[in-house]
Amino acid sequence: MISPDLWQPVDGLSLEPNAMSAVTLMDKNVVVSAGPGAGKTELLAQRADFLLRTGQCPYPRRILAVSFKVDAARNLRERVRRRSGPRLASRFDSFTFHAFAKRVIDNFRPALTGYNALDPDYQIAPDTRIQAKQITFADLVPLALEIVEANAYARGGIRQTYSHVFLDEFQDCTKQQYQLIKAAFGHSTAVLTAVGDTKQRIMAWAGALDGVLQTFAGDFSARPLPLYQNFRSAPRLRRMQNRMIAQMDPGAVSPDEEPVGDDGVIEVLAFDTEHDEAQAVAELIGGWLRKGTTPTEIAILVRQQPHLVAAALGHELAGRSIPFRNEQESQDLIVEPIVALVFNFIRVIADDRQPDAYTELMRITKRSSASEEEASRFNGQLKRMLGQARATVRCATFKGGEPEAWRSLVNEFLQLVPQPVLTSLSTGYQQGTRLADLIEHTLVVFERELAVDGDAIQALRHLSEMDAIRFLTIHKCKGLEFEKVVVLGVEEQLFWSTPIVATSEFFVAISRAKQHLVLTHTQRRARPEGFAGRWDEWRTPYQPFLDFAHET
Repeated sequence: MISPDLWQPVDGLSLEPNAMSAVTLMDKNVVVSAGPGAGKTELLAQRADFLLRTGQCPYPRRILAVSFKVDAARNLRERVRRRSGPRLASRFDSFTFHAFAKRVIDNFRPALTGYNALDPDYQIAPDTRIQAKQITFADLVPLALEIVEANAYARGGIRQTYSHVFLDEFQDCTKQQYQLIKAAFGHSTAVLTAVGDTKQRIMAWAGALDGVLQTFAGDFSARPLPLYQNFRSAPRLRRMQNRMIAQMDPGAVSPDEEPVGDDGVIEVLAFDTEHDEAQAVAELIGGWLRKGTTPTEIAILVRQQPHLVAAALGHELAGRSIPFRNEQESQDLIVEPIVALVFNFIRVIADDRQPDAYTELMRITKRSSASEEEASRFNGQLKRMLGQARATVRCATFKGGEPEAWRSLVNEFLQLVPQPVLTSLSTGYQQGTRLADLIEHTLVVFERELAVDGDAIQALRHLSEMDAIRFLTIHKCKGLEFEKVVVLGVEEQLFWSTPIVATSEFFVAISRAKQHLVLTHTQRRARPEGFAGRWDEWRTPYQPFLDFAHET
């Protein structure tokens, strides 16, 4: 433990003055309004380190971070672990709103009465509720809110657990989610840090509370601290972003001088058809890869329906053996901890060059509650099993192109790992059949990709976050960043929302790029085969958006 005045940002990072203030405030709530690339995730990670390392969050109390997406919650958790080390990071809980609500329900379930009472082994389903036995994901926050509002014991338990609360991407908070935070921590001693960007509030369709940053500042007497610097994008890209900010929110334009320098590339590419677009973009991507850009640093962003709009590009990439993953098709599967565990196991036994996968595999399966003797025994069993599985895969008789061969090895591995270790990976794995369902879904998806060419490593490359180019909707890309970004289809037929919403969405898309931004549009996109919904074949470029790309 060190004195607060001796603490310095971890890893020698430099923080702008307002960021440093937000990180080191000790007894006052703060709301940070920051643009893309300003380092919101890093700010929260550094604040966690400050609170834990200086004792402002005293043992055994914890820090709660609430995010809106599974990958955002995971990224923040991993960032804190890298900055503070596993010992201090063990007191940092990073959840989505749904996961936090489920934790409240599981800990204080008997407080629910009447129609909302739940059995101990209740399950969660996408859209069907069965009294006492099954709820939906949409029920999680309202039920947690009912518990916190009605039960003083539950409120006290939550407040005793958490001395500090982080609220990430808070501009997208819905009314019920805000009520849950207010009921749990309003008029308490907890110190709250909310970060968000109103220019990125693109979740209005999900009920986002208008002006929630201002509402939070009033309700929690929070000190506002704006962050202006964009540390992500090259100067040329930052100037484009500033041109958009000047139109969207003139008061938020950085008071500093315009970013100078010619670093960064912005291209606007026009095509006759989606096939011309696919060939040109695939060739561009191939060139990036040949020059050393890793697939994970390339993203294809589409306003909506990437499985349709980017179908031709996917076909072109597949023909060139360039791995990609459509996030809409895989949904949130890849960010599930059990999925990462299974994929890392397959990597380790199928490929000799996977030290990171091996390290992560051993870390996740480590039994923190086991005695030293038990842990040593399990570690030996796991290493022997991995050695035997690797030998099996390399045997001439192993049928690597057959799904059942891999399924058998995965099942053997999962039977070796104790069930409490698996269920501890996520709060959602502790009730019902979700864990078993995810394992089965993981194997089915892997087997589907394996059927393409019978190569397990190639199958994982198509599925893995580590090895594949990502096709994302703009809603899905928030909080992420890439060296190269292609915004496919900057057309009126895709950006059909109101001008304010459409502009916010486009701003989110372009601000994901660090070095190279490509904007495309076509004259015609043929109706996808078998698609019966509305589809305008003839397209119109969204000229006001494209004009932002041109420096005057």
